[in-house]
Amino acid sequence: MTVKIAPSILSADFARLGEEVRAVDAAGADYIHVDVMDGHFVPNITIGPAVVKALRPHSRKIFDVHLMIEPVDPYIPAFAEAGSDIITVHAEAGPHLDRSLQLVKGLGKRAGVSLNPSTPPEAIAYVLDKVDLVLVMTVNPGFGGQSFLRGQLAKIAALKRMIGARPIELEVDGGITPATAAECVAAGAGVLVAGTAVFGSPDYADNMKALRGGK
Repeated sequence: MTVKIAPSILSADFARLGEEVRAVDAAGADYIHVDVMDGHFVPNITIGPAVVKALRPHSRKIFDVHLMIEPVDPYIPAFAEAGSDIITVHAEAGPHLDRSLQLVKGLGKRAGVSLNPSTPPEAIAYVLDKVDLVLVMTVNPGFGGQSFLRGQLAKIAALKRMIGARPIELEVDGGITPATAAECVAAGAGVLVAGTAVFGSPDYADNMKALRGGK
């Protein structure tokens, strides 16, 4: 299995986001990862659905939109309409995770659920029938450039076992470098979100190749 790379535009040049999206698309990105933060659920504010809509014409790749916002349900339709392909909500962001996932699926989008570092795999045991993607945070969400939390490798492995033969992608976000990427893939991850590791130096294609283990 070839690991998928989802460059996080949180680390891109915000003054030229459209160009940056086109550049990582051309360089071989599988997904375009969009981090949405509200200054409430996480200690930072980034972008909203208007920016997703503005970026949509710049790439046909899957827009992997990670909603780090609370409450999340009122905003899901706007992000769906803006052109998101995968909409990921946090297990911790609301009282009714099943309802949030139903809403995403009802809008014809792929539903993802994200787990913060302190959240156990069991938090999603009873919603796996509605999930297309599980996102493991290997840093505490809110800022790019943090160090990888090694204790999350066991969680990735546990989730891989829990998913079993289900067609659910297992994604990892936070502190991804070529070294930590290899560990995550060994634990069972199939999609890697990378910000600094992709955008931190000019050769985006080479940076993504390094994250794939040089392949």
